[in-house]
Amino acid sequence: MIVRWGLNLLAGVLRDVGSSRALLVSTARWRDLELPVAERFHGAQAHAEREGVEAAIEAAAGADGLVALGGGSAIDSAKAVSATTGLPLVCVPTTYAGAEWTSYYGTRDAAAGTKGGGGGAHLAGIVYEPKLTLDLPRGESAGTAMNALAHCAEALYVTNRNDEADAHALAGAALIDAWLPRVLEDGRDLEARTELLRGAAEAGAALAGSGLALGHAMAQALGGRYGLPHGALNAICLPPALRYNQAVAAAEIQRFGRAMETEDPIGRTVELARLGGFERLRDLGVPEDELDEVAAATAERPALRLNPRPARREEILVLLRSVY
Repeated sequence: MIVRWGLNLLAGVLRDVGSSRALLVSTARWRDLELPVAERFHGAQAHAEREGVEAAIEAAAGADGLVALGGGSAIDSAKAVSATTGLPLVCVPTTYAGAEWTSYYGTRDAAAGTKGGGGGAHLAGIVYEPKLTLDLPRGESAGTAMNALAHCAEALYVTNRNDEADAHALAGAALIDAWLPRVLEDGRDLEARTELLRGAAEAGAALAGSGLALGHAMAQALGGRYGLPHGALNAICLPPALRYNQAVAAAEIQRFGRAMETEDPIGRTVELARLGGFERLRDLGVPEDELDEVAAATAERPALRLNPRPARREEILVLLRSVY
């Protein structure tokens, strides 16, 4: 996959992947941004809801390539279009979610309150432009960065972990730990934004080379049911997932901590999450009397298959209650 830094290189990347009539898949937020695309679709919806995905597929008729611009929802929407149409996809991420690195994607059925998805997106390139993140709100900055940090942590102990993904995970954890606080102090700090985006890119590469585990499974079940921000949910769900897995992955979690220069990696994840304003599920409006159903949904998530320690519904419920 082609990876470049600088929006001015997007036209060249599109040429390299053989696209001269690219469709942009994005949101209204980026309507006025000049881009080398032939057509524009600005109807991507939060959580890549199916209505928006289906409209984007229709808009792709006549295109020979796709450009996804935005956060994980816009990129997942474009990945669903790519998987359906076979068109090559170039991603321009504007958050730290890391969706640009994986061919699988999540979509949400709002009526059913469930999160599904698929795979098979034709990833062809990534173009990073830190200047596009300068106006990212504090909550989205912190949430998507904590999602990236969860990618790093889980990559180190999933059952199919490997040395290459580990290297990306450790590099990403170090960068995110160092630069997220600076971004939250001053969102217009271009150096901090650039380094945090580099950390997120490392986290995305770690995710692509390994996989997801319990923390993400909990966040996905909650997000599918309630339509809540995936990053905020990962910020809250990562610490209990780390505590649960410590019984079988203590060495890996300590490696994660060394990358962040701390002897208490779980405490540090809590600290970073709180910097972003994320602490309890109740703060996001999750109903306490539905936690058992969320635990059941978590137990069925594909991400749980790679967790190093099996987790049953009853055990997951205890974890959810611990952060309620």
